Amino acid sequence: MDFDFTTLETATYVFIGTLAFAALLVAFIAAAAIATIVLIGVMGMAWYAIKAVLGGLIHGINFAWDRLVHHAGQVDIPAEFQPQVSTGTGSYPRVALRDS
Repeated sequence: MDFDFTTLETATYVFIGTLAFAALLVAFIAAAAIATIVLIGVMGMAWYAIKAVLGGLIHGINFAWDRLVHHAGQVDIPAEFQPQVSTGTGSYPRVALRDS
């Protein structure tokens, strides 16, 4: 059976064209939605990776600082520091008060 397009009315052409245009719009919106979901997922994974790297870096700095402070606290100084004698003005040593 052969289908003759010349026998269709204008309203039928408009209806078919509207359906085709709607299908294009649906395809575009679906592609945009899928792209958005993919980008959100990729950015989420990137955020967690950056967060993990920075967290590990900060943890490493804190750990190294803790070890340094712990080591510095256990260092035995062989000699006592002698207090330095200097001229002073009462409770504020090494401060020259000009107006006194």
